[in-house]
Amino acid sequence: MRGTCVLGASAAELAIDSEVWETARLSATSDLATRSSGAVVTRFAPSPTGYLHIGGARTALFNWLYARHHGGTFLLRIEDTDRVRSTQGAIDAIVDGMTWLGLDWDGDAVFQFSRADRHAEVAHQMVAGGTAYRCWMTQEEIAAQRAEAEAAKRPLRIRSPWRDRDASEGPADQPFVVRLKAPREGATTIDDQVQGSVTVQNAELDDLILLRSDGTPTYMLAVVVDDHDMGVTHVIRGDDHLNNAFRQLPIYRAMGWAEPTYAHIPLIHGADGAKLSKRHGALGVDAYRDELGILPEALDNYLLRLGWGHGDAEIITRAQATEWFDLAGVGKSPARFDLKKLENLNGHYIREADDARLAALVAARRPEGDDALPLLTQAMPVLKVRAANLNELAENAAFLFAKRPLEPDQAASALLAGDAPALLARVHAALDAGANWDTETLDAAVRQVAEDAGVKLGQVAQPLRAALTGRKTSPGIFDVLVLLGRAESLGRIADRMAK
Repeated sequence: MRGTCVLGASAAELAIDSEVWETARLSATSDLATRSSGAVVTRFAPSPTGYLHIGGARTALFNWLYARHHGGTFLLRIEDTDRVRSTQGAIDAIVDGMTWLGLDWDGDAVFQFSRADRHAEVAHQMVAGGTAYRCWMTQEEIAAQRAEAEAAKRPLRIRSPWRDRDASEGPADQPFVVRLKAPREGATTIDDQVQGSVTVQNAELDDLILLRSDGTPTYMLAVVVDDHDMGVTHVIRGDDHLNNAFRQLPIYRAMGWAEPTYAHIPLIHGADGAKLSKRHGALGVDAYRDELGILPEALDNYLLRLGWGHGDAEIITRAQATEWFDLAGVGKSPARFDLKKLENLNGHYIREADDARLAALVAARRPEGDDALPLLTQAMPVLKVRAANLNELAENAAFLFAKRPLEPDQAASALLAGDAPALLARVHAALDAGANWDTETLDAAVRQVAEDAGVKLGQVAQPLRAALTGRKTSPGIFDVLVLLGRAESLGRIADRMAK
């Protein structure tokens, strides 16, 4: 099931009273209880500030596969708390990209901004329980701590004088933030399903802000509350979030909530080992579809193998991926994105694809539109053999719809010079005399022309191809003749033969 994805309105409009929140909490608790018998719940939680990028698509795929492999639940959460940068267009792009990739989610999408009151409620509960506190530190005090840290060449760790003071001592007329009372002694260890056992000394953690001075929740708080309320059991995300896990765990522990299992996936790098950028192919999913002509099953397969493996298998269907996927197969090193490998894989899926489906996709790239469908469907078995993407398919099909007289490209023009017109005249006569117009009959006729002229078959076939398509390369020449039909083929040959 998919929910409607509409960007929220104002905070006031989205405020939910305590009775509704109580119902929501009971529902979440009931839902969590239903899943507590080992059921897996994963989530994909993009920020709608741009397109669905390639790294996000892989994260969504891994979460989807892990949930489906275990017969669990895959959820979608739109983290739209950045009200300036979040847009409906970005939400639409995320939903469109996931739908195209076949990554359906369970239930309605959850919008983080609409849950701001719930996030704040948890922060206030933590204050009441002594695991968070109100902080009236001024910007000057924070700046002084930052300068001290820089002078000592150490990371800034906020140490608030309000951590252990009574809130009644705070200035009543001054704004305050709510900070987590992070542990300072000992260490925190995460048994990450990809990274292994990772330990951070608690002295390295600071008292992060849970509620800003205007009362709005921060990302760190919102993520934990949403994951808990949504019953998420496994947090599978990029390893750039590993540090966040150590900052988020104290919130779980402060609330007495079950902690999720973490799996932090290495990021994707370019083929040269550098951080992935647009020059490496770091485009939106929609660009791979619309601009590069990649099929969704090819991108799915490529993303699956980008950091995960199952023996020597390279071509993996969705059914196989669902059966085989586990976190143990995810590598610890950054995967390297290679556009050429993606195109090679895409070529395989094009050759395997249904002809009618490909014809419809190519027709959308042709100026003839749906009028081209019948001929494209007929031609697809020979067209798709040598194409790496839909754009190449559309370009390779251009000869089918070209108007006479054709304008040959430079390479084809060279093939039409010299003795070519005379040979084409012989071919025209031989083909015109034939009763049948099928590949076997046409093949025999052209071969006979070459034999009678005392030349190799290629010396006849090459100018014939140039005359029929305007290019040096094309599908098999006899397939071309059949696709164009008798009248069109003879007309194109006549345009280039000796008069």
